[in-house]
Amino acid sequence: MPLSSYLGSNRRGGGWTQALLPSSSSSATAKSSPKPHPTRKLRERTALINFLFANFFTIALSVSLLFFLLTLFLFGIPKPISSHFRPRSITRRLSSRKKTGSNPNQNGAVVDITTKQLYDKIEFLDKPGGDWTQGWKVSYKGDEWDSEKLKVFVVPHSHNDPGWKFTVDEYYEKQSRNILDTIVETLSKDSRRKFIWEEISYLERWWRDASEDKRESFTNLVKNGQLEIVGGGWVMNDEANSHYFAIIEQVTEGNMWLNDTIGFIPKNSWAIDPFGYSPTMAYLLRRMGFENMLIQRTHYELKKELAWNKNLEYIWRQSWDADETTDIFVHMMPFYSYDVPHTCGPEPAICCQFDFARINGFFYERCPWGHPPIDIDQENVQERALKLLDQYKKKSTLYRTNTLLVPLGDDFRYVSIDEAEVQFRNYQMIFDYINSNPSLNAEARFGTLDDYFQTLRDEADRINYSLPREIGSGEVVGFPSLSGDFFTYADRQQDYWSGYYVSRPFFKAVDRVLEQTLRASEILMAILFCYCNRVQCEKLPMGYAYKFTAARRNLALFQHHDGVTGTATNHVVLDYATRMHTSLQDLQIFMSKAIEVLLGIRQDKSDQTPAQFDPEQMRSKYDAPPVHRAVSAREGTIQSVVLFNPLEQVREEVVVLVVNRPEVTVLDSNRTCVQSQVSPELQHDKSKIFTGRHRVHWKASVPALGLQTYYIANGFVGCEKAKPAKLKLFSNSSSIQCPTPYTCSEVEGDVVEIENPHQTLTFDVKHGLLRKVIQKSGAQNTVAEEISVYSSTGGAYLFVPNGEAVPIIQSGGHLVISEGPLMQEVYSYPMTEWEKTPISHSTRIYNGGNTIQDFLIEKEYHVELLGKDFMDNELIVRYKTDIDNKRIFYSDLNGFQMSRRETYDKIPLQGNYYPMPSLAFMQGSNGQRFSVHSRQSLGAASLKQGWLEIMLDRRLTKDDGRGLGQGVMDNRVMNVVFSILLESNISSTSNPFSNPQPLSPSLLSHRISAHLNHPLHAFIAKKPQDISVQTHCSPFSPLTTPLPCDLHIVSFKVPRPAKYSQQQLGDPRFILMLHRRSWDPSYCQKARSQCTNLADEPVNLFNMFKGLDVLNVKPTSLNLLHEDTEMLGYAEQFGDVTQGRVVIPPMEIQTYKLELRAQQQ
Repeated sequence: MPLSSYLGSNRRGGGWTQALLPSSSSSATAKSSPKPHPTRKLRERTALINFLFANFFTIALSVSLLFFLLTLFLFGIPKPISSHFRPRSITRRLSSRKKTGSNPNQNGAVVDITTKQLYDKIEFLDKPGGDWTQGWKVSYKGDEWDSEKLKVFVVPHSHNDPGWKFTVDEYYEKQSRNILDTIVETLSKDSRRKFIWEEISYLERWWRDASEDKRESFTNLVKNGQLEIVGGGWVMNDEANSHYFAIIEQVTEGNMWLNDTIGFIPKNSWAIDPFGYSPTMAYLLRRMGFENMLIQRTHYELKKELAWNKNLEYIWRQSWDADETTDIFVHMMPFYSYDVPHTCGPEPAICCQFDFARINGFFYERCPWGHPPIDIDQENVQERALKLLDQYKKKSTLYRTNTLLVPLGDDFRYVSIDEAEVQFRNYQMIFDYINSNPSLNAEARFGTLDDYFQTLRDEADRINYSLPREIGSGEVVGFPSLSGDFFTYADRQQDYWSGYYVSRPFFKAVDRVLEQTLRASEILMAILFCYCNRVQCEKLPMGYAYKFTAARRNLALFQHHDGVTGTATNHVVLDYATRMHTSLQDLQIFMSKAIEVLLGIRQDKSDQTPAQFDPEQMRSKYDAPPVHRAVSAREGTIQSVVLFNPLEQVREEVVVLVVNRPEVTVLDSNRTCVQSQVSPELQHDKSKIFTGRHRVHWKASVPALGLQTYYIANGFVGCEKAKPAKLKLFSNSSSIQCPTPYTCSEVEGDVVEIENPHQTLTFDVKHGLLRKVIQKSGAQNTVAEEISVYSSTGGAYLFVPNGEAVPIIQSGGHLVISEGPLMQEVYSYPMTEWEKTPISHSTRIYNGGNTIQDFLIEKEYHVELLGKDFMDNELIVRYKTDIDNKRIFYSDLNGFQMSRRETYDKIPLQGNYYPMPSLAFMQGSNGQRFSVHSRQSLGAASLKQGWLEIMLDRRLTKDDGRGLGQGVMDNRVMNVVFSILLESNISSTSNPFSNPQPLSPSLLSHRISAHLNHPLHAFIAKKPQDISVQTHCSPFSPLTTPLPCDLHIVSFKVPRPAKYSQQQLGDPRFILMLHRRSWDPSYCQKARSQCTNLADEPVNLFNMFKGLDVLNVKPTSLNLLHEDTEMLGYAEQFGDVTQGRVVIPPMEIQTYKLELRAQQQ
């Protein structure tokens, strides 16, 4: 949001210019000389060196001649250079270079720079740098541009947040509509004017409202290169909390609309406002056909280090990529912000003088340095132009080439014709002066991002900027290669943006529920289209097509970097949440109807006919936690329950339903008895822990992508009823009434245990906390659970703790232990200093007969951080283990890959917190691992050896000075669920402390994460039937065989369902996106159960589905717009695609267009 639109109320400012304004007498920061890059080869022997010196001229002449002939052979005779501004060239497709020598990092990437190396090297002293507060006194000699003149591209832009202080609709009506109107009108006046636009959510809305003339003008501006759509996603997504599925969805939604509507496909990404950057984004963009990226918000000390060594432009390479197939070119902006004062050069007091929208008459903030901008005229143009050119030249010295990018804009700029004209007119006069004076060795003009990157690449083709011994890349020669991520972001001093990893955690959880529900619904829709041979049958999915579009766009909108981050105002959060809630309801209704069709229950009924099933979980409103719908289970009745498995492997797991009566029996689809267990339902209420309802557990088996029916009966003769769990109760304050029909006893002693055939868990009775885990294999781990709070002065963005976290659990409270054949549980309502404790929690283990569940520990925390008692508190859970992890742990990036995290004493506690979208684990020197899987994004840290702490919620009264103007006080009641896994390696593994590469999860860990994040969807028949009525529902199983255990279906869908029947026969109408997970082979390789095959061999798509013919298979990009796999960077072909046999290397995501049709009977 606005950096300088409103004084003191901007996300970037908030007192920055006031508190840290440099004085004119500030001296340059003392800097040490940069260390040389590490060599890749040994030096030649002394004898060889002497020989070379003795024959230097002969050898040099011969080599020069050979090089000249080779150049002519490869590139032909060079064309004359008529201008430094080269016309747009055809995109080069460079094959990856194979590196010489062995890879020291276990087949990982070999690069010049890693972000770990940067963190190790930087002292984080925040030394003042003079005019450039976070840098140094920049200077130049003056001859740097004698042989290659400076080419300046000033890029006008307007950053439009789809929700922040106002909702997306409010911003559109107030500003964004006018900005787009302004762009079309002002650019049409002068072909020299350029502009870039990013957010398709606003463009799509404007396009609906715009006249045909405006649409045509807009399209023409795009086609002639005056207007470039950069990124082209529905939003500019967050990169810390967003899951990779949602990122793909939001970029694809925007890119496909853009291609369908205007015929334009973006190739340059523009991400100036996310609060830190993930390499996952770089990978996804590369596989979507993007060539270049621009980023801004990285730690100011990292910017300084990179700028000092002219490494602000680099090739971003994935940590696992040994073949340079993921390389993408990145431009990092060097200064504090993306507003005009911080983009023209290192001195904001001067740059602000060239933000002509701050001239009196406009509503933007005046320049706080006391020197306002003035209009350019013939009297002052020379002085003004030279002053601005001086900034351009200083900024240019921070980069390797003489091609310079200068953004010109801010949040919601160019809102009126007058504002746009004052910028374009004044800058054009400056450009005309610079360009008419050759002695300045500079050219300046308006440009797009594509103009800049094309000119930079052309210059890099002509001039080699590579440093000695630099690895670089074959993608663009002359720049260093880098791997790693840019978390946690700090914009100044010790202000670390780690608070937003957790802000509004309730809605972060809703985001993931919508995500997995959308994916499951799209799979069901695709399956419906596949197996439908009747036009009437297609009416259901086609009738819901517009609601699917709305759901994708509502999910996409929340990926905005003020949405899923939890950094919007209260009423904007309500708007996001209402949209997601509406889509959740729509998708659940569709799924309810779809399973009827697939099970043969719903024949040719209209899609308007009410569904016969209800989803097992329901939400009464946008901010209410999910409630389990109970099966009535009246005497003499039977009620069907349908389970849908959205995963690509068979699911065998213990499932749970809520019933109103405990005297129930579970039957499978053949009416065969199934072993079951019943236990009381619990709630967060110390005066009434038992709700009066009951939970029935049984082991279910559901085919891959399939459906399975079970029955809950009361009074079924010939089957044993669900076995009641035995209860043990503890309470210091008052007795707990034993519920009917359970047998209860009091807890004896200070320790209580629950166990299954694989592990025993020990708890401290008085505090109700986990203390030890003993595995039946012999391994024993201390796992001391601690629940604590930080006192904090942070806000929505910043985590600012006042000292260490303080434990809140006191001796006392209530404890309920449930012991049964399928599930054992310890429920704790702990004693705290408050009358109503902010947290209660359950610990469960399962016994499903060697299922995946048997090896995990399920933790469910019920959090109510509400009311004045918890102001300015941040609630955490901390696991203190005996694993010697040296304060190193691993957290995931976007649910896609892992990143190595190390706790540094030289940065504050809040800087050692990192995003944890779905997984964090520690590993000791003996290979012991402790993993915590999450189904929502949170923040994690390992502040002391063996500790892993995760923040659960935060309640903050203060604004943290980044423009939001409020704290975070709209907390909601919520449940946070973790799956905890302790593992021992079965073979030798690399030392996790000396290995700088991130470690991979085990195969079992991957499967646990998949089960947690893609749960079974349960649907309950609305009406129970008489137990004497004979019904039979066969399982629905669409896959010929389950997919390999390391292969995940990211997406299986019909991307344009509304146009399904309009597409030509044989054209691919389906999309199948597959991700092959990379896993650590030093841990159990069969994931403990059910894993019979891996994706080492090609997967045959032709034989994947039962009863379906695959008519056409085409590889495509992740955004579905490119079918040339070479331009996407893939190292090898996709296999023999014409025969349906595809090969997917570990870590890769590959997408296929295909046509499916039901086989003729």
